[in-house]
Amino acid sequence: MSALPEAPVGSRPARQAEIAARLRQLLPAASVLVEQEALLPYECDGLSAYRATPLVAALPSDESQVAAVLAVARETGTPVVARGSGTGLSGGALPLSDGILLSLAKFNRVVAVDQAARHARVQPGVTNLRISQQVAPLGLYYAPDPSSQIACSIGGNVAENSGGVHCLKYGLTVHNVARVRAIGIEGDLLDLGSDALDAPGYDLLALVHGSEGLLAVTLEVTVKLLPRPETAQVVMASFPDVESAGDAVASVIGAGIIPAGLEMMDKLAISAVEGFVHAGYDMDAGAIREEVAHEVAQMIEVMRASGATDIKCSQDDAERLRFWSGRKAAFPAVGRISPDYYCIDGSIPRGALAKVLRRTEELSAHYNLRCANVFHAGDGNLHPLI
Repeated sequence: MSALPEAPVGSRPARQAEIAARLRQLLPAASVLVEQEALLPYECDGLSAYRATPLVAALPSDESQVAAVLAVARETGTPVVARGSGTGLSGGALPLSDGILLSLAKFNRVVAVDQAARHARVQPGVTNLRISQQVAPLGLYYAPDPSSQIACSIGGNVAENSGGVHCLKYGLTVHNVARVRAIGIEGDLLDLGSDALDAPGYDLLALVHGSEGLLAVTLEVTVKLLPRPETAQVVMASFPDVESAGDAVASVIGAGIIPAGLEMMDKLAISAVEGFVHAGYDMDAGAIREEVAHEVAQMIEVMRASGATDIKCSQDDAERLRFWSGRKAAFPAVGRISPDYYCIDGSIPRGALAKVLRRTEELSAHYNLRCANVFHAGDGNLHPLI
């Protein structure tokens, strides 16, 4: 993509009026926001420590309007930041104070589902969870499931290459997308990937994943679907401390067991969650690990050898969902015990889990800041909530 021309110098109100006027010639007036109150919801994503109010927010409803917004940006030298649901934790949707915030919220249709090919074509504003809900009657689902799956959009998932509980076994967003239709700043439409297993040429499909919208604006995503497993169980194990639970993670993977999910919460997170959803968690545990797996007997044996003090295995689907509800509700649960918290999203080697968790406890005590740990233990993706 070519560089934008240099933006003309001028006062913010004059610049705002100029950009808004040009956009309103191409989009409905209600789709161009300039009032301070209307712009505030777009000033940050889930990383709320960093904020900026965009010059203008544009809400196009079709591809031609997206192209029109990018044309105005190109002709006036105005930077553009694309935004999905704004649930990310890396600042990927943080606007620029002298730029246009391009919201894809109106692109919220499931375009088509191909049951035979196990593909679904969806617009970028479709929420992650809605894809699985849409194809559930066909016995299918979409594997990547970030904690924010009820709200996060698939376009944002592509921009951030989002993970989730099931990514230990089924991979990240990039491993579950067949095609991406996008548009560049020059107005060129790009069809990346293929409905087949591979596409000729450079692997631009992988390149656009995790690019945070810096390469192109996503217009449509073709996701891969999986058949729902015939059986699924949750094994919930309690450990006396986070070090034992962290070591157990390495033992499970070392035993050659790759469950669909391998999750962990520490004592503070357990306390917050149990008070919120009443999932039946062990309140005396220093840490709890949850797995969705078929190799249940082998996993129970490994966890007992790693020092588990209590092990529960779901006996039916209702109990499985109840056990799982606590992990899914961890973030709002911690919000009930603190007026605010700072969430970090980072990854470490699995073998360092125990060391990192022990050091986190020491830092928490030293600075007198409570820290609830909730994380995808299987792939070392941590979410300390400070």
